[in-house]
Amino acid sequence: MLAQILSTMLPVFLIAGCGALYGRYRTPDIQGLNTLNMELFVPMLVFAVLADQQAPLQEYTSLALAATVVVLGSGIILYPLARVLKLNLKTFLPPMMFNNSGNMGIPVLVFAFGDAALPAAIVLFIVEMLLHFSVGLYMLDPHTSILKRLRLPIVFASIAGLTVNVSGVPLPEWLLETLNMLGGVCIPLMLFALGVRMLDVDFSDWKLGILGAIACPASGLILAWPMIAVLDLPGLQVAALWVFAALPPAVLNYMVAEQYQQEPHKVASLVLISNLGSLVVMPIVLGLVFAAGYV
Repeated sequence: MLAQILSTMLPVFLIAGCGALYGRYRTPDIQGLNTLNMELFVPMLVFAVLADQQAPLQEYTSLALAATVVVLGSGIILYPLARVLKLNLKTFLPPMMFNNSGNMGIPVLVFAFGDAALPAAIVLFIVEMLLHFSVGLYMLDPHTSILKRLRLPIVFASIAGLTVNVSGVPLPEWLLETLNMLGGVCIPLMLFALGVRMLDVDFSDWKLGILGAIACPASGLILAWPMIAVLDLPGLQVAALWVFAALPPAVLNYMVAEQYQQEPHKVASLVLISNLGSLVVMPIVLGLVFAAGYV
């Protein structure tokens, strides 16, 4: 089991470490890299996975429902805690709800469970992203135009991929292979960018960051348990949901907070310290998943 955990987490740590090491001595344009990734490579991977006829997407509807409950339910569960501690709800709750299903979730699931986990990882990522750009932005500004915010390449890629899959029209093998090769760039690039971002950790609000590092995975795991008990999910999807539920906040939370001037420094502490905390949380969760024999 230890070998399985190491074989999963070591590539994650090493690639992110390369990003941190490079960022320490250079000043890479991470915003430009993230834009390229989110507008080109990630949509290509999403389309390729969803359009592949070998991925029966109707089998992932329950997983998508469970992911929705985990994301939205985390905000409901942690609302009383935020009130008691007198935290700004717009600062604290979004990072606790919208997790790092892209930069960390997809790579960890693929490294842990192989390419067979990629469709589940993509479904979880799409659910989190759509909720983030709809519910998440509404939480920060109720006057935000949701339709405008959902005009994203990943949304168009999701719709196109689902259409191809449902229609049953097979795509040429050379086209799928091209899309998979280009889309495959996004996984190491996500980890590399995350490593560079780790250099920006602000410890001035370390108490809030530690609270987030505990509360974010705890709320997700609490919600995942009843969903797994109620829904008849296959073993691989159960494993993917446990990992998804334990993920730290998405780096995107910081970018959105900066855009809306919602205490970006506190959100940065929440996001980055929680991602550092995942170095402890994720091996534990993976160990429990491997021990339970879901895959």
